[in-house]
Amino acid sequence: MAWVAASVTVRHDRVVVERVMSAAVLYRHGGMEALGLRTDWPLPAPGPGQVLVRVAAAAMNNTDVWTREGAYGLPGRPEAKAGWRGPLEFPLIQGGDIAGTVSEVGAGVPAKWVGCRVLVDPAFYADGREDAPPVGLLGSERDGGFADYVVVDADRLHDMSASPLSDQELAALPVAYGTAMGMLERAEIRSGETVLVTGASGGVGLALVQLATARGTRVVALTSGSKAAALEEAGASATLPRDADPADLERRLAAVAPGGLDAVADVAGGPWLERLLPALRENGRWVVAGAVAGPVVTFDLRRLYLRNLRLIGSSMHTRTHFAALADLARTGGVRPRIAASFSLSDIHAAQKAFRDGTHVGKITIIP
Repeated sequence: MAWVAASVTVRHDRVVVERVMSAAVLYRHGGMEALGLRTDWPLPAPGPGQVLVRVAAAAMNNTDVWTREGAYGLPGRPEAKAGWRGPLEFPLIQGGDIAGTVSEVGAGVPAKWVGCRVLVDPAFYADGREDAPPVGLLGSERDGGFADYVVVDADRLHDMSASPLSDQELAALPVAYGTAMGMLERAEIRSGETVLVTGASGGVGLALVQLATARGTRVVALTSGSKAAALEEAGASATLPRDADPADLERRLAAVAPGGLDAVADVAGGPWLERLLPALRENGRWVVAGAVAGPVVTFDLRRLYLRNLRLIGSSMHTRTHFAALADLARTGGVRPRIAASFSLSDIHAAQKAFRDGTHVGKITIIP
């Protein structure tokens, strides 16, 4: 069994040993002051069908910042403070990206899992189907991995004993690469096609570049000029500057994709739908999983239906998508780029670095 911190309390002449751990605890929506580091947080115990995972590495995502800020809004109330699925219960330990080792198992879970190196699927699903949609997330609807330990259902474990990836590389996969895998699969993006990726230097964007390239897709990446080299290293065939004026962008895109685009994988939203939709070929697909450049858009519907285009919303992944990602992790078929690493005690600095947006790749947290 892994080492666990403990505190000793005397109660009515009895010595009580309480198992505790360190955790970054979110007490409410707000600024950095809403997130505090605790070194005396109660260690959770696995129930039936669950395991206790000692966290080796976790990673940052947009959802960690937006959940802290309550930036998701509610239907009809876009200014309301809420998590991505609605109101949240506090206190909450965030962190959907988790790689670690199983420390304890609950009733009904085979003891062979103890000591196993694992990657954790962070999604909660609507039902038991392999293609069921996600309806919740570790670190949002239930405590996540910004802690020494986390309790998870055993059926979300993927054995990584044979993976050549480091703990940090494994931790970079679940949310960003799971989301990217879901986008590629829902849009049916295949080998030989040309796809444009917006927001390509972010966590999901870079994952899209790598995963699409791995399946033989030609990738055009939309990004800032300073990050172009990193994206080409990740597999992008061409890069386009996101700050180019519309006419220049249209000219550049025509030069690198003269036959048009088969698909656009969009994690930015904002003006790109209206500006780039005409570049899609007949029967093209536009799949969107983010709105960092703006959630409210306008575009000409005629450009959509007259050319038989598909507009696809994609939120995270299914069980099938995540299993495919886990297979890639076991073989080293994809290798995430780690931009920076912070200790759990530096969680505020990690979130600040994430929001600064100067990095390419994932920011990891080491308990």
